[in-house]
Amino acid sequence: MFTAITLITLAAGVGANTVVFSVLEGVLLKPLPYPQPDELVGVWLTAPAIQIKDLNLSPSDYFIYREQSKTFQDIGLYTGDSVSVTGVAEPEQVPALRVTDGTLPLLGIPPMLGRTFTKQDDSPGAPETVILTNGYWRRKFGGEPSVIGRTVIVDGKNRQIIGVMPQRFHFLDQDDPAVIFPFQFDRNKVHLGNFSYEGLARLKPGVTLEQVNADVARMLPIIMTSFPAPPGFSLKLFDDAHIGPNVRPLKRDVVGDVGSVLWVLMGSIGMVLLIACANVANLLLVRVEGRRQELAVRAALGAGRGRIAADLLFESVILGLLGSTVGLGLAYAALRVLAAIAPAGLPRIREIGIDGRVLLFTLLISLLASILFASIPIFKYAGVRLSTGIREGGRALSQSKEQHRARSVLVVVQVALALVLLICSGLMIRTFRALTSVNPGFVSPAALQTFRISIVTAQAKEDEKVVRMEEEISHRLAAIPGVSSVGISSKLPMTGGGWTDPVFLEDHTYAEGQLPPLRRFKFVSPGFLGTLGARLVAGREITWNDTYQRIHVAMVSENMAREYWHDPSSALGKRIRVSSKDDWREIIGVVGDVYDDGVSKPASTSVYWPLMMDHFESDDSMSMRDVAFVLRTSRTGSESFLNEIRQAVWSVNPNLPLADVHGLDFFYKRSMARTSFTLIMLAVAGSMALLLGVVGIYGVIAYSVSQRTREIGIRMALGAQHQSLTGMFVRHGLALTGIGVASGLVVAIIVMRLMSSLLFKVSPVDPVAYGAASLGLVATSFLASYLPSRRASTVDPVEALRAE
Repeated sequence: MFTAITLITLAAGVGANTVVFSVLEGVLLKPLPYPQPDELVGVWLTAPAIQIKDLNLSPSDYFIYREQSKTFQDIGLYTGDSVSVTGVAEPEQVPALRVTDGTLPLLGIPPMLGRTFTKQDDSPGAPETVILTNGYWRRKFGGEPSVIGRTVIVDGKNRQIIGVMPQRFHFLDQDDPAVIFPFQFDRNKVHLGNFSYEGLARLKPGVTLEQVNADVARMLPIIMTSFPAPPGFSLKLFDDAHIGPNVRPLKRDVVGDVGSVLWVLMGSIGMVLLIACANVANLLLVRVEGRRQELAVRAALGAGRGRIAADLLFESVILGLLGSTVGLGLAYAALRVLAAIAPAGLPRIREIGIDGRVLLFTLLISLLASILFASIPIFKYAGVRLSTGIREGGRALSQSKEQHRARSVLVVVQVALALVLLICSGLMIRTFRALTSVNPGFVSPAALQTFRISIVTAQAKEDEKVVRMEEEISHRLAAIPGVSSVGISSKLPMTGGGWTDPVFLEDHTYAEGQLPPLRRFKFVSPGFLGTLGARLVAGREITWNDTYQRIHVAMVSENMAREYWHDPSSALGKRIRVSSKDDWREIIGVVGDVYDDGVSKPASTSVYWPLMMDHFESDDSMSMRDVAFVLRTSRTGSESFLNEIRQAVWSVNPNLPLADVHGLDFFYKRSMARTSFTLIMLAVAGSMALLLGVVGIYGVIAYSVSQRTREIGIRMALGAQHQSLTGMFVRHGLALTGIGVASGLVVAIIVMRLMSSLLFKVSPVDPVAYGAASLGLVATSFLASYLPSRRASTVDPVEALRAE
């Protein structure tokens, strides 16, 4: 029984640590899976004057960097996309990757079939080409090698398949695209601006980050003088933005800001292992106390302190290794589950697993744990004196205070660490509740079905025809049984990103060259706000008449209206525009704030435009061809309903594939996935810590009762009442708990500040979380003390004395 309990305790502690270290190693510590990964960098800019910390690159940056850099071996641009593929079975909307010709070679993974892009492929006017990823090649073309040279219709264009990537190819940490094709930028038509592309580069050997950033800073003025400003903008606008270099390791772009979460989890699970070690140390103390006569006899026969200590340590190491082996099996199973429940935002999920480093880590912590939980029994009993050991080994004597002290100290440590973890869990629960209490700007996301379509030029060349088609689709969708309303938008809430640009106000003056703040642009249809459940704070919505007559109107978000005019109704009638060549547009409505980047981040300041306009962004005419439909319905997600949606869309245009078919609830939950994941992991750690801590208290009190049977018999013979005996042991347990809680609160106040970046509208010293965790721990400790203490009241004094 001793061995079984010890193995289970160690397996839980070591297994949990192995799981979290596997995630930590796979995400943060393991190099990127490309040749010479330390040479790869993410190429960004920064624009502090307009509060942009991470600014993407523009084609103008790309051309100068590639032509004049002294520190890059090569540089490439890339961006994700979604394209329609037709002519092969049913029309399909698939994820795509647009790249410059040098992007894929930078990663050092050549195609398994065919070739990669050349400079000729990436030149304007060159024949259209495409590379397939391995998964899409197998799914769509059955893995046929003869696919090279065939053509496929992508967004209405015939593209020749020139290559297939190997199965091991994954582009950074993005979702695997189906197709990859080149940008084909025309250098003669490139302007400054259009910071819409991500960049990566490979450094020349020996080049440091300081050198490459200095090199980029050198080239920025060259870019300003080599390309013209976009129509309606001046060169001074870009100069006043104070654009600077921001080159960093590519790994940082892949991993993002998840590191703080993982280190907090690693520390939390490490505490669980310490508690497990304290528990096992208590078990060993009990076991060794029962062997005191044996150890004394061995010492009398000539065994030295070192020999006895080595034997005890050897037994502990064997237990530690066996427990770790079981824990490793539990970790393997847990990682399979973790891969399924991990949040969408957790990077490098494919690279998480048990490898050589993880096995070495497990071996090291098993040895460390063995030394930790063996050290106390060794120091206490390895040098036991002969006479003392034989005399105190007699069962006629109750235990001394020294014999209780070590076990009591271990319980105090367990309680303190358990409290820290419970407070961690409590703070995350409070954070999660704070997030769910935020009004996201829409209602009942589970009742909103969404999908995207993209109407390419080959299907509708004129802007008005595009919008007429979108309106007709919305009418067909509204006729489906169970659909109460339909809306169209260029961007869905909670999906992040999108079109951002500065917006000028007619009633505000700007210094020469001053650039106003960036605003999120959304292009919407009539009925979108009502379908979404967004509030119309003031004014009216955009109508179909506004759209088709190209009336110069717009709506703004409530936070933007308050920023400039303090009262939303005061924004009505004001006029805005994007560039000096655009027409002024009247604000006709103010929309309640909608959270686009998750409720943990502020609601974006947004401008809502019609789906079709003229004289916008210096274009004579424009329409939104890539849009999302939102349906309010009670049938969200059912297969029959999705089939009816497809038929409704295809009745208008049979070549329109549907993409990103999800309920809005999917995006809402995904925005809180990282918080949910952290909450679950900390809750598991806290629960394990609480269980182990309670077991430790129970064990101390139970063992104390069993060892003090003679004393209890004498007390009862002298008239002690049952309640007083029970209370004596309960007070002992609560005293240990009280010391542990006091110590734990001090540690928690210090440690919890490290979690501040993970919290939302919750203080790191939140009194509710601290109070609830302390009271909960005290309550469970009382129960753990009371149950074994009841045994004291059942002792028969006559039998106890007779047994002695």
